[in-house]
Amino acid sequence: MNPTQAQPHPRIQPQTRILVQAAAAVCEDKKGQDTRILELDPADSGLSDFFLVTSASNDRQAVAIADEIELRLKRDFGVYAHSVEGRRQGEWILLDYVDFVVHVFLAQRRAFYDIERLRKSARPMTPAEFDEELKAALKEKTRAARNRADGIAAKATPKKTTKKAPAKTKQAAVKKTAVKKAASGKAKAKK
Repeated sequence: MNPTQAQPHPRIQPQTRILVQAAAAVCEDKKGQDTRILELDPADSGLSDFFLVTSASNDRQAVAIADEIELRLKRDFGVYAHSVEGRRQGEWILLDYVDFVVHVFLAQRRAFYDIERLRKSARPMTPAEFDEELKAALKEKTRAARNRADGIAAKATPKKTTKKAPAKTKQAAVKKTAVKKAASGKAKAKK
């Protein structure tokens, strides 16, 4: 992660980030345009943690995007939208998942309401930036877990002990070897 990039807010659950990532992937799959993820400021987060905003070129596409988001989150994660609004008109469909809210707009409606401008304190990200941030956070979490596991394993594993010969024994062996060499040298000299 780039040091100039803001750190993800620690109180936001990783599960929420994974759900937002899955919903953003649906927007990309269904050809949603200009998909943005707004990480809301903690002061605003009494409302929600994230807004996922995407545009559709017509009302049928907007409904298709919203339906697919609901289907995938229900099927893959067992998560249901708390409320859904605007599906009948298809101009602005809102899926409220409590921790994040999905806004599927017709392009003209999105320009009119300009939700990104209304949430100036939010940190906007593209799905690719969001994905990189999520991967970095998961890597860091994995690294921390491995370090903890290594620390626990190091404490639990008894240290290997090697038998060391007493110092006197080593000195005696060195002397014995020197005596043998000297004796063999004298024996050669006598011959």
